[in-house]
Amino acid sequence: MPDPRDRPRLVVGFDLDMTLIDTVPGFARTLVALGEELGIELPVDDLTSKLGPPLDHTLRPHLAEEAIMPAVERFRALYPDHAIVPVPALGGAHDAIEAVRRHGGRVVVVTGKFTPNAQLHVDHVGFDIDHLEGAVWGVGKADVLRREGATIYVGDHVHDVEGALAAGITSVSVLTGGCTREELEEAGTHVVLPDLTAFPAWLEEHLGRQTGSPG
Repeated sequence: MPDPRDRPRLVVGFDLDMTLIDTVPGFARTLVALGEELGIELPVDDLTSKLGPPLDHTLRPHLAEEAIMPAVERFRALYPDHAIVPVPALGGAHDAIEAVRRHGGRVVVVTGKFTPNAQLHVDHVGFDIDHLEGAVWGVGKADVLRREGATIYVGDHVHDVEGALAAGITSVSVLTGGCTREELEEAGTHVVLPDLTAFPAWLEEHLGRQTGSPG
């Protein structure tokens, strides 16, 4: 039987929005506040239906090009007052992090969200993590995952799958965001779980297979 000490230390990366936290209520409130300031009515339901891409991509169809970056900066400024308190941890998020801890692993959060606002969420819901990296998206997450030594990356979006595959690690997807099972599987994810409540059991089985133990 392989010696577990020969195996690289477990490092699990998690996406933040719609993987660990339900960002929709806070994102929607901030979009409403931004629209009121700009004097326009943004399609909030549509814009919150598939969170994940950077905000400038999200706003581009609705604003003139020269207005996008000022709107992004204003959104980020409005965000702490509108989006932190109403946003909860998703079911199973704390238990998923604890499962990594039980196996002696590190937890890193790698997200496209503006880093200071991501940190506010982590602090508000009390996630026990080792490292937070913000403002990275899609395949850009691969550099961070490799640097941190991640072996698994958990996300809800096809672009999270792209990041994991580009890093050469196991992609685990949850169905709590806007992407379907079919979309995630087509993107190449290795595992699809309904939500993070299923992650601890999956991790136990996954690590058991790696060590050759039953399970």
